Amino acid sequence: MSYNLLKGKRGIIFGALDENSIAWKTAETVYKEGGRFVLTNAPIALRMGTINELAEKTESQVIPADATSMEDLENLVAKAQEILGGKIDFVLHSIGMSLNVRKGRHYTEQNYEFTTKGWDISAVSFHKVMQVLYKQDAMNEWGSIVALTYMAAQRTFPDYNDMADNKAYLESIARSFGYFFGKDKKVRVNTISQSPTPTTAGKGVKGFDGFISFADKMSPLGNATAQDCADYTVTLFSDLTKKVTMQNLFHDGGFSNTGVSQEVIEAFTEE
Repeated sequence: MSYNLLKGKRGIIFGALDENSIAWKTAETVYKEGGRFVLTNAPIALRMGTINELAEKTESQVIPADATSMEDLENLVAKAQEILGGKIDFVLHSIGMSLNVRKGRHYTEQNYEFTTKGWDISAVSFHKVMQVLYKQDAMNEWGSIVALTYMAAQRTFPDYNDMADNKAYLESIARSFGYFFGKDKKVRVNTISQSPTPTTAGKGVKGFDGFISFADKMSPLGNATAQDCADYTVTLFSDLTKKVTMQNLFHDGGFSNTGVSQEVIEAFTEE
Protein backbone atom coordinates (compact mmCIF):
# COMPACT_ATOMS: atom_id res chain seq x y z
CA MET A 1 0.00 0.00 0.00
CA SER A 2 1.29 3.46 -0.90
CA TYR A 3 0.57 6.60 1.13
CA ASN A 4 2.25 9.14 -1.19
CA LEU A 5 4.47 10.17 1.72
CA LEU A 6 7.21 11.43 -0.60
CA LYS A 7 5.17 12.92 -3.42
CA GLY A 8 7.13 15.74 -5.05
CA LYS A 9 10.32 15.01 -3.09
CA ARG A 10 13.73 14.59 -4.72
CA GLY A 11 16.77 12.73 -3.48
CA ILE A 12 20.03 10.85 -3.85
CA ILE A 13 20.40 7.19 -2.91
CA PHE A 14 23.91 5.85 -2.36
CA GLY A 15 24.88 2.19 -2.31
CA ALA A 16 22.28 0.13 -4.20
CA LEU A 17 24.20 -2.91 -5.44
CA ASP A 18 21.66 -5.69 -6.01
CA GLU A 19 18.15 -6.64 -4.94
CA ASN A 20 19.40 -7.83 -1.52
CA SER A 21 20.75 -4.41 -0.53
CA ILE A 22 18.86 -2.09 1.79
CA ALA A 23 19.51 0.84 -0.55
CA TRP A 24 17.87 -1.11 -3.40
CA LYS A 25 14.75 -1.84 -1.33
CA THR A 26 14.69 1.78 -0.15
CA ALA A 27 14.83 3.05 -3.74
CA GLU A 28 11.89 0.84 -4.73
CA THR A 29 9.87 1.96 -1.70
CA VAL A 30 10.68 5.65 -2.15
CA TYR A 31 9.56 5.37 -5.77
CA LYS A 32 6.25 3.78 -4.72
CA GLU A 33 5.74 6.61 -2.23
CA GLY A 34 6.10 9.21 -4.98
CA GLY A 35 9.73 10.24 -4.48
CA ARG A 36 12.15 10.69 -7.38
CA PHE A 37 15.90 10.35 -7.13
CA VAL A 38 19.25 9.66 -8.72
CA LEU A 39 21.14 6.48 -7.88
CA THR A 40 24.86 6.46 -7.25
CA ASN A 41 27.61 4.02 -6.40
CA ALA A 42 31.35 3.64 -6.92
CA PRO A 43 32.33 2.74 -10.50
CA ILE A 44 33.59 -0.71 -9.39
CA ALA A 45 30.29 -1.44 -7.60
CA LEU A 46 28.36 -0.40 -10.72
CA ARG A 47 30.30 -3.01 -12.70
CA MET A 48 29.65 -5.72 -10.07
CA GLY A 49 25.98 -5.00 -9.43
CA THR A 50 22.74 -4.72 -11.39
CA ILE A 51 21.86 -1.11 -10.63
CA ASN A 52 20.71 -0.38 -14.18
CA GLU A 53 17.73 -2.71 -13.66
CA LEU A 54 16.76 -0.68 -10.60
CA ALA A 55 17.20 2.58 -12.50
CA GLU A 56 14.87 1.35 -15.24
CA LYS A 57 12.10 0.26 -12.86
CA THR A 58 12.29 3.49 -10.82
CA GLU A 59 12.73 5.87 -13.79
CA SER A 60 16.05 6.99 -12.33
CA GLN A 61 19.42 8.01 -13.68
CA VAL A 62 22.67 6.52 -12.38
CA ILE A 63 25.59 8.84 -11.64
CA PRO A 64 28.87 7.03 -10.87
CA ALA A 65 30.70 8.59 -7.90
CA ASP A 66 33.45 7.54 -5.54
CA ALA A 67 32.08 8.71 -2.18
CA THR A 68 35.62 9.39 -0.93
CA SER A 69 36.31 11.83 -3.78
CA MET A 70 35.25 15.44 -3.20
CA GLU A 71 35.40 16.10 -6.94
CA ASP A 72 33.05 13.19 -7.68
CA LEU A 73 30.66 14.24 -4.92
CA GLU A 74 30.57 17.87 -6.06
CA ASN A 75 29.73 16.69 -9.58
CA LEU A 76 27.10 14.25 -8.23
CA VAL A 77 25.25 16.83 -6.13
CA ALA A 78 25.29 19.47 -8.87
CA LYS A 79 24.16 16.98 -11.52
CA ALA A 80 21.44 15.50 -9.28
CA GLN A 81 19.86 18.94 -8.84
CA GLU A 82 20.04 19.51 -12.58
CA ILE A 83 18.42 16.14 -13.41
CA LEU A 84 15.76 16.38 -10.69
CA GLY A 85 14.96 20.03 -11.33
CA GLY A 86 15.69 21.52 -7.93
CA LYS A 87 17.14 21.13 -4.48
CA ILE A 88 17.33 17.79 -2.67
CA ASP A 89 14.86 16.63 0.00
CA PHE A 90 16.42 13.33 1.07
CA VAL A 91 19.71 11.43 0.96
CA LEU A 92 20.49 7.83 1.91
CA HIS A 93 24.10 6.94 2.76
CA SER A 94 24.31 3.14 2.55
CA ILE A 95 28.05 2.65 2.21
CA GLY A 96 30.40 0.40 4.17
CA MET A 97 33.50 -1.65 3.46
CA SER A 98 36.37 -3.09 5.50
CA LEU A 99 39.44 -4.33 3.67
CA ASN A 100 40.62 -5.93 6.91
CA VAL A 101 37.44 -8.04 6.95
CA ARG A 102 37.72 -8.85 3.26
CA LYS A 103 41.35 -9.89 3.57
CA GLY A 104 40.77 -11.90 6.75
CA ARG A 105 42.89 -9.67 9.00
CA HIS A 106 42.04 -10.11 12.68
CA TYR A 107 41.20 -6.97 14.69
CA THR A 108 44.45 -7.37 16.65
CA GLU A 109 46.45 -7.67 13.41
CA GLN A 110 45.11 -4.82 11.31
CA ASN A 111 46.81 -3.57 8.21
CA TYR A 112 46.52 0.17 8.88
CA GLU A 113 46.45 1.11 5.21
CA PHE A 114 43.35 -1.11 4.97
CA THR A 115 42.00 0.50 8.15
CA THR A 116 42.40 4.01 6.76
CA LYS A 117 40.78 3.10 3.47
CA GLY A 118 37.81 1.40 5.16
CA TRP A 119 37.39 4.33 7.56
CA ASP A 120 37.34 6.77 4.64
CA ILE A 121 34.78 4.72 2.68
CA SER A 122 32.53 3.76 5.59
CA ALA A 123 32.54 6.87 7.78
CA VAL A 124 34.43 9.90 6.49
CA SER A 125 32.50 9.66 3.21
CA PHE A 126 29.38 10.60 5.20
CA HIS A 127 31.05 13.83 6.31
CA LYS A 128 32.21 14.49 2.75
CA VAL A 129 28.71 13.97 1.33
CA MET A 130 27.20 16.35 3.88
CA GLN A 131 29.94 18.93 3.46
CA VAL A 132 29.25 19.07 -0.28
CA LEU A 133 25.47 19.29 0.27
CA TYR A 134 26.00 22.01 2.89
CA LYS A 135 28.44 24.09 0.82
CA GLN A 136 26.31 23.89 -2.33
CA ASP A 137 23.21 24.73 -0.25
CA ALA A 138 21.70 21.76 -2.07
CA MET A 139 19.15 20.66 0.57
CA ASN A 140 15.64 22.02 0.90
CA GLU A 141 14.53 23.13 4.38
CA TRP A 142 13.17 20.19 6.40
CA GLY A 143 15.13 17.80 4.22
CA SER A 144 16.38 14.52 5.68
CA ILE A 145 19.75 12.75 5.53
CA VAL A 146 19.99 9.15 6.75
CA ALA A 147 22.97 6.80 7.10
CA LEU A 148 22.83 3.09 7.90
CA THR A 149 24.76 1.80 10.90
CA TYR A 150 24.94 -1.19 13.24
CA MET A 151 24.93 -1.81 16.98
CA ALA A 152 28.59 -2.92 16.94
CA ALA A 153 29.19 0.82 17.39
CA GLN A 154 27.99 0.36 21.00
CA ARG A 155 28.69 -3.29 21.79
CA THR A 156 31.46 -5.66 20.80
CA PHE A 157 30.87 -8.24 18.08
CA PRO A 158 34.35 -9.77 17.59
CA ASP A 159 34.16 -10.65 13.91
CA TYR A 160 32.73 -7.26 12.91
CA ASN A 161 36.32 -6.07 13.21
CA ASP A 162 37.20 -2.44 12.40
CA MET A 163 33.76 -1.86 10.88
CA ALA A 164 32.60 -1.38 14.48
CA ASP A 165 34.98 1.59 14.83
CA ASN A 166 33.84 2.94 11.47
CA LYS A 167 30.19 2.81 12.52
CA ALA A 168 30.92 4.54 15.85
CA TYR A 169 32.61 7.35 13.93
CA LEU A 170 29.74 7.49 11.42
CA GLU A 171 27.22 7.97 14.25
CA SER A 172 29.33 10.73 15.78
CA ILE A 173 29.47 12.55 12.43
CA ALA A 174 25.65 12.37 12.23
CA ARG A 175 25.35 14.11 15.61
CA SER A 176 28.04 16.70 14.95
CA PHE A 177 27.06 17.64 11.40
CA GLY A 178 23.40 17.23 12.34
CA TYR A 179 23.74 20.14 14.76
CA PHE A 180 25.03 22.51 12.08
CA PHE A 181 22.69 21.25 9.36
CA GLY A 182 19.73 21.70 11.70
CA LYS A 183 20.77 25.10 13.01
CA ASP A 184 21.75 26.61 9.67
CA LYS A 185 19.58 24.83 7.10
CA LYS A 186 16.69 23.16 9.00
CA VAL A 187 17.85 19.77 7.71
CA ARG A 188 17.62 16.53 9.74
CA VAL A 189 20.49 14.05 10.05
CA ASN A 190 19.97 10.59 11.58
CA THR A 191 21.39 7.08 11.56
CA ILE A 192 19.41 3.84 11.54
CA SER A 193 20.97 0.98 13.51
CA GLN A 194 19.58 -1.97 11.59
CA SER A 195 19.31 -5.67 12.50
CA PRO A 196 21.93 -7.93 10.90
CA THR A 197 20.65 -8.22 7.34
CA PRO A 198 21.74 -10.76 4.69
CA THR A 199 23.04 -8.23 2.17
CA THR A 200 26.13 -8.85 0.03
CA ALA A 201 28.21 -6.83 2.52
CA GLY A 202 26.63 -8.43 5.61
CA LYS A 203 27.25 -11.97 4.41
CA GLY A 204 30.95 -11.14 4.12
CA VAL A 205 31.30 -11.06 7.92
CA LYS A 206 32.66 -14.30 9.45
CA GLY A 207 30.02 -16.36 11.28
CA PHE A 208 27.18 -14.24 9.87
CA ASP A 209 24.66 -17.09 9.57
CA GLY A 210 25.03 -18.06 13.23
CA PHE A 211 24.82 -14.47 14.34
CA ILE A 212 21.69 -13.59 12.35
CA SER A 213 19.98 -16.63 13.88
CA PHE A 214 21.07 -15.59 17.40
CA ALA A 215 19.83 -12.02 16.86
CA ASP A 216 16.48 -13.33 15.64
CA LYS A 217 16.08 -15.44 18.79
CA MET A 218 17.07 -12.49 20.99
CA SER A 219 14.69 -9.97 19.40
CA PRO A 220 11.09 -9.94 20.71
CA LEU A 221 9.84 -8.96 17.24
CA GLY A 222 12.49 -10.88 15.31
CA ASN A 223 15.06 -9.36 12.98
CA ALA A 224 14.06 -6.39 10.83
CA THR A 225 14.40 -7.22 7.12
CA ALA A 226 15.86 -5.02 4.39
CA GLN A 227 12.29 -4.15 3.35
CA ASP A 228 11.39 -3.24 6.94
CA CYS A 229 14.38 -0.90 6.97
CA ALA A 230 13.32 0.65 3.66
CA ASP A 231 9.87 1.35 5.09
CA TYR A 232 11.36 2.93 8.21
CA THR A 233 13.74 5.05 6.13
CA VAL A 234 10.78 6.40 4.16
CA THR A 235 9.19 7.65 7.39
CA LEU A 236 12.40 9.54 8.16
CA PHE A 237 12.42 11.06 4.69
CA SER A 238 8.79 12.14 5.08
CA ASP A 239 7.36 15.28 6.69
CA LEU A 240 6.00 13.15 9.56
CA THR A 241 9.40 13.21 11.31
CA LYS A 242 10.36 16.87 10.89
CA LYS A 243 11.73 17.29 14.42
CA VAL A 244 13.74 14.06 14.60
CA THR A 245 17.44 14.78 14.20
CA MET A 246 20.89 13.82 15.52
CA GLN A 247 19.47 10.45 16.60
CA ASN A 248 20.81 6.93 16.30
CA LEU A 249 17.55 5.02 15.84
CA PHE A 250 17.58 1.29 16.64
CA HIS A 251 15.56 -0.69 14.13
CA ASP A 252 16.22 -4.20 15.32
CA GLY A 253 13.07 -5.85 16.64
CA GLY A 254 14.01 -4.92 20.21
CA PHE A 255 17.43 -6.64 20.19
CA SER A 256 19.24 -3.56 21.51
CA ASN A 257 17.16 -3.46 24.71
CA THR A 258 16.98 -7.18 25.40
CA GLY A 259 19.37 -8.62 27.98
CA VAL A 260 18.51 -12.24 27.21
CA SER A 261 15.51 -13.99 25.67
CA GLN A 262 13.73 -17.14 26.82
CA GLU A 263 14.81 -18.91 23.63
CA VAL A 264 18.48 -18.19 24.32
CA ILE A 265 18.16 -19.29 27.98
CA GLU A 266 16.60 -22.56 26.83
CA ALA A 267 19.33 -23.12 24.25
CA PHE A 268 21.97 -22.93 26.99
CA THR A 269 20.07 -24.83 29.66
CA GLU A 270 20.96 -28.50 30.00
CA GLU A 271 18.07 -30.97 30.20
